[in-house]
Amino acid sequence: MTEGISVVGLGKLGAPMAVAMASRGLRVIGVDADESKVTAINERRPPVFEPGLPELLHTSAGRLIASRDIEQAVRTTKITFIVVATPSEPNGGFSLRFVLPVCEAIGRALRSKSEFHLVCLTSTVLPGTTGGPVLEALERSSGKQAGRDFGLCYSPEFIALGSVIRDFLNPDFLLVGESDPHSGALLESLYRHVCKNSPAVARMNFVNAELAKLAVNTYITTKISFANMLARICEQLPRANVDVVTKAIGLDSRIGGKYLKGAISYGGPCFPRDNLALTYLARELGAPADIAESTHRFNSAQVSWLADLVQQNARPRETVGILGLTYKPDTDVVEQAAGILLVHELAARDIPVVVFDPAGPRNVFAPLGDHVRFAATSKECIALASIVVLATPWPEFISIPAVEWARHKPPRTVVDCWRAVPHLAAADGIRYVALGTGGAARVVPIALSIGSE
Repeated sequence: MTEGISVVGLGKLGAPMAVAMASRGLRVIGVDADESKVTAINERRPPVFEPGLPELLHTSAGRLIASRDIEQAVRTTKITFIVVATPSEPNGGFSLRFVLPVCEAIGRALRSKSEFHLVCLTSTVLPGTTGGPVLEALERSSGKQAGRDFGLCYSPEFIALGSVIRDFLNPDFLLVGESDPHSGALLESLYRHVCKNSPAVARMNFVNAELAKLAVNTYITTKISFANMLARICEQLPRANVDVVTKAIGLDSRIGGKYLKGAISYGGPCFPRDNLALTYLARELGAPADIAESTHRFNSAQVSWLADLVQQNARPRETVGILGLTYKPDTDVVEQAAGILLVHELAARDIPVVVFDPAGPRNVFAPLGDHVRFAATSKECIALASIVVLATPWPEFISIPAVEWARHKPPRTVVDCWRAVPHLAAADGIRYVALGTGGAARVVPIALSIGSE
C-alpha cells in the first residue's frame, strides 16, 4: 500500500490518525480549515493534546504534510478519510453541518479525477446518513455514481482519547460499511497494512455499520453503569468491595472484565452522546430504548449523589478540593467529565471549591466567579481544602505521599472515587472514604468522626 492518503479534519482523532498512518510508511496529507493546525503539523508540532503524538510527528517527517486545500489533497491521493465533528443536536441526533461541505468539496475534486477514489466517513452519524445525505452530496457534486466511479465506506473508530494512537494501530476489530465489495476490500487492505495486530474485520452495509457503532458505545455505557450500580450497593453493605465483586464476575466469559471499574459517572465526547443518539433513533422509529434511557438517567444522577455525599461530609463554608477535571487521565477533554459537573453542582449549592487538573483548561469556570479557585499544583489544591475529592485518577495524584494529604485537628477527608490511593486509609490525619466499599456512603457525623480518631 503506497498510494497517498488524505485525512480531512486534524482534531483529536484526525491528527493522531494521520500521524499514525504516516508512521506506518504511508504518504499522508492532512487537511483542516484551521490554519493553526495546518501550521503545527508542518512544523512538527502536535495540534492537539495526545500522548505519543509529538514523538510520531518527528519520525513521520517527509511522509506527512498538511494543507487547507481539500480538492488538491483528494486529487493527489487514493483514499480520503472524513474525520470532522458531528455535533449533537438538542433532540439527540447528529448535525452534518461540517460533513456535507466536506463531501461537496471532495465531490468537486472527483469530478475531474479519472482514477477510482475511495471516500471513508469516520465521523459518527445516525443510521441512514452515509447512504443518504453523504452519498447524495458526493454524487451531486461529482456527477459520478458511488460504487461504480468512486467508492464510499463508513468506518468509525473505537478509540479512547489518551490512547488514540495505540487504539488505532491495535484495534479490537474493524467496522466497515461499504457501498460495494471492491470499496470494502480496498479499505480492509489499507487497515491490514496500518494495523500492528490482526483484527477481525466486520464488513456490511451502511445502515448496519452505523447502528453497530452506536450499539457498541451504548452497550459499554450500560456496562459501566452496572458496575457503578454495584459500587453504590457495596457502599451500603458492610465489608463489601466492588473491586472484589467485579473482578470475580469479569472472569465469566459472557461478561469480561473491561469497563467494570465501579466508580462515578462516565463522560467524554462519545459515550454520553452515542447513548442519547440511540435513544433518539429508537424513539423516531417507535421502538423501545428503555435500557439506554435508564442508563442515561442513572449516569446523570451520579454527580448529584456524589455532591450530596461531599456536602454531608463537609462543615458549612468549608472548601472542597477537586483533583481531576478531565473525563479521564492523559487527555485535556472535560466534556461531561464528573469533576467538572461536580464543581458546577457544588457551586450551585454555594460551596466554595478549589480545583486542579494537569491538563484541564482554566477558563471553564469563568461563569462561576468567586465560587471556584484554580490551584497552581495538586498539592496546593489539597492544602487549601478541608475535603478533597479524587475525581480523575491521574498518575501524579496517585503518587502524592500520604503526608501531603494529611491534616490534623481536624483530619482532612479524602473521597476517593476510584480507590486509587488506598494507602491513605491507614495514614494519620486523614479520614479516608473509598467509594465502592462497605460504609463509604453511610455518612458519619463530623463531630463524632473527629472524636473517634
